[in-house]
Amino acid sequence: MTEAIDQIFGDNFSVIMLRIVIALFLSGLIGFEREMKNHSAGFRTHILVGVGACLMMLLSLFGFESFINSSGNIRFDPTRIPSYVISGIGFLGAGTIMVNGMTIRGLTTAASIWTVAGLGLVVGAGMYAVAVFTTIVILLSLVFLNNFEKLFRKGIYSNLIEIVALPDLKINNIISVFEKFELTIKKVEIERVDKDTRNIFIKIEQNASLDRVALFEEISKIDQIKNIIERN
Repeated sequence: MTEAIDQIFGDNFSVIMLRIVIALFLSGLIGFEREMKNHSAGFRTHILVGVGACLMMLLSLFGFESFINSSGNIRFDPTRIPSYVISGIGFLGAGTIMVNGMTIRGLTTAASIWTVAGLGLVVGAGMYAVAVFTTIVILLSLVFLNNFEKLFRKGIYSNLIEIVALPDLKINNIISVFEKFELTIKKVEIERVDKDTRNIFIKIEQNASLDRVALFEEISKIDQIKNIIERN
């Protein structure tokens, strides 16, 4: 069967087809996990990256055989194209990283995209066992370590507070509330959303004895405050 396919479509076509399907399946598994958690880069993005990287690796391995066979003077470097894939995939990862004040989201998804590109290259090189094992490790890390992190952080409060306020709010009024509760402010950042709203990010030093409900009630008494959010 494979010999017939190779005769119709050319040498190594059955191998190329198998490797692309495996890359699609493995990268799709990781993308499905990201999709289930509603991340910016999900199922289709991961499949495209994994299959695309596999295709580049296959091009590097099989795309220049006719030139090599026609001349004994041509030197062959199969790692040249994959090296550009690894360095160039960063623009996709950067597109999934979102910075909102002092909160950064999307780093794990960016890392998974970069890893899926590596998976595609590995499958393209024919290292199936390594690719399957790596996929299992990645999935276990994304699923179980995320749950472990939630369990570990359970009961630990965030030290980042976001306050949505009107533009005429005086920062000193908020600072005085934190000073009243004897809290140490490590960083203050102000972000203008529109002409009627601005976000104020206040990072405080951890304080286990802090009555957070009382703190938020005191802050909410300020007329210009619209909302208070505790960030993770």
